[in-house]
Amino acid sequence: MIHLSQISKSMQRHPFHLVDPSPWPFVASLSALSCAIGGVMYMHAYINGSLVFLSGFVMLLTTMFVWWRDVIRESMFEGHHTGIVQRGLRYGVILFIVSEVFFFAFFWAFFHSSLAPTVEIGLTWPPKGIHVLNPWEIPFLNTLILLLSGCTVTWCHHAIVANFRNQAILSLFLTILLAIIFTSLQVYEYRMADFRLSDGIYGSTFYMATGFHGFHVLIGTISLFICLLRLLRYQLTQEHHFGFESAAWYWHFVDVVWLFLFVSIYWWGGA
Repeated sequence: MIHLSQISKSMQRHPFHLVDPSPWPFVASLSALSCAIGGVMYMHAYINGSLVFLSGFVMLLTTMFVWWRDVIRESMFEGHHTGIVQRGLRYGVILFIVSEVFFFAFFWAFFHSSLAPTVEIGLTWPPKGIHVLNPWEIPFLNTLILLLSGCTVTWCHHAIVANFRNQAILSLFLTILLAIIFTSLQVYEYRMADFRLSDGIYGSTFYMATGFHGFHVLIGTISLFICLLRLLRYQLTQEHHFGFESAAWYWHFVDVVWLFLFVSIYWWGGA
């Protein structure tokens, strides 16, 4: 017996994708709510607060997996991602990256304290007792690594468009390797630093800005790794590789933010 939705799709006369009803938005909302409630309970030392948070987090990760699986299925096997649909998805990713401009709040906090140091921190910047990191050691090396990763991810994009499969796999693997090296050096830098998050305004602004950027690097690395798995399974083609495009745009955004971090916080802020 033919389902009514199948009949309607076969008679569809427009290039847009009318999404089927899905439980995942509702489940994702409940998972996020559980994470928030569990996090607050844990911070206030409520019993089983950590359990509520972990349950919501695991449920959220599971929802992300099955939801993205459905999106890949709609794109690869059901043919719903037409040119117009892909254009709309690109607009969505652009708006998401633009919304990340709120990252400027961390720079604002840093400049607010550094341009007009108060009496509480000794009218000087960096505050007395803070031994800042040398910007021309690990930070500069990480800058070169991220810029190189931006080149390799662009190489991968051109290789996919030109249908050079081996080059695409190699360049994407190099991008992920460089991302892992960057994160490892960032962790090593944190371990070697003489100050911590609790060491006044310098420590809090430094670790919030660089740590939040590191979180973005981690998310971008996971996205690129998933793209590598899809590339190996022949799921990224010349015409349909929006998943990689979105990850590549996100990675370039991470590169640009790091340049601002290096110049303002590592170099100028520690001078």
